[in-house]
Amino acid sequence: MKKIISIILCLALCVTVLASCRSRNADSGNTGTLKVAVLESAYGSEMWEKVCDEFEKVSGEVNVQLTADKNIEDVIGSQMKSGDYPDVVHLATGREAALTETMIKEGALTDLSDVLDMKVPGEEKKVSEKIIPGFTETLATNPYQNKKTYLAPMFYSPCGLFYNANLLREMGWELPTTWDEMWALGDKALSEGIYLFTYPTAGYFDAFIYSLLASSGGVGFYNDVMNYREGVWDTSEAKAVLDIVARLRDYTEPTTVANSTGDNYLKNQQLVLDGKAIFMPNGTWVVGEMADAPRTEGFEWGFTALPAIEDDRYSFTFFEQCWIPQEAKNKEAAREFVAFLYSDKAAEIFAQYGAVQPIMDMTDKLSGENKLFYSVYENGAKAVMGGFAATEAVEGVSIYNTLFESVNSIITGDKTVEQWRNEIISVSDKLRNNLK
Repeated sequence: MKKIISIILCLALCVTVLASCRSRNADSGNTGTLKVAVLESAYGSEMWEKVCDEFEKVSGEVNVQLTADKNIEDVIGSQMKSGDYPDVVHLATGREAALTETMIKEGALTDLSDVLDMKVPGEEKKVSEKIIPGFTETLATNPYQNKKTYLAPMFYSPCGLFYNANLLREMGWELPTTWDEMWALGDKALSEGIYLFTYPTAGYFDAFIYSLLASSGGVGFYNDVMNYREGVWDTSEAKAVLDIVARLRDYTEPTTVANSTGDNYLKNQQLVLDGKAIFMPNGTWVVGEMADAPRTEGFEWGFTALPAIEDDRYSFTFFEQCWIPQEAKNKEAAREFVAFLYSDKAAEIFAQYGAVQPIMDMTDKLSGENKLFYSVYENGAKAVMGGFAATEAVEGVSIYNTLFESVNSIITGDKTVEQWRNEIISVSDKLRNNLK
């Protein structure tokens, strides 16, 4: 009997200890399960699995539950509606579903300013000491213009025009640096049965138009557009941008619009590899996306900033974003995880898959095509960053849809430039009146 009582007492003690451990894990924001949801982009999901494994080693107490999906909005959107929020989300603005924009408009993101002051887990430097200056000072990270960072800058990519350098070399064509030279090349190419231009989807005109805006009126003008300044779309600078897009109608490969969908956009990218179109707007991820695609003999990736409208050429710096929902249950561990994303270890893993973190001196470690792409700013192009200022949600109003998605209708001729401009002005005015 005494032996049975001893066993019972021992079991009771074990239960008490286990309960105590569970209680400590629940109270400490730096332990337990961390739910991380990421977009599975062209870089794939394997790099995220490796980074999560490394974070678990550094933290020692956190179990990362990773969810990666090409349509991560669909996966986590319904879950969040029922109150089940991930702790960390890697999902950029500019996606068709606009989940990140919705979270911004609803004020549903956690302030990450304190993460910048944290030491990178496993290192001595603070996060702010590792990030390239300027990357946490844009509307893409500080959407409310209150000097607080709500979105952490992630993989960055200079955006511009990608092309087959060997095609230009074989044809004896010079790379255009002005739009007059661009149109002249377009005429030469058409005489050879080659189109000047194609694009994956209309959404890719975000970086394209951003660069044009900066080239047309400078960064100050660009910022006026991003902040919906009254009358900005009535200016000659804005008109020049819209007219360039409209003129591309005569030089765009005819099947482009039909294939500019989430299912068929690779067909448009293939046009460049097949020598049927010269230029396409894109980001550095396109190389990985098309790695196994067939191509013409001697194909060689080329990359350039957009031709100049005035004096300067610009390459929009696209970067992805990582954020913590306001309703996240494990915010302290989430902050540690976001800080870890700027570690040398995480950056090294990401770089192996072509994803480059905005960390000081990272470009020195690049080689091959990536070295070419990221050197665009060393070859005369200026950088422009950040997107539109956050506003209150306005039902049925989207500057992204109106400004970028309308390009398909411009290229087909179903919409005139004047109709497009009037729609942009209407949307810009409504959003200006609802700035956060």
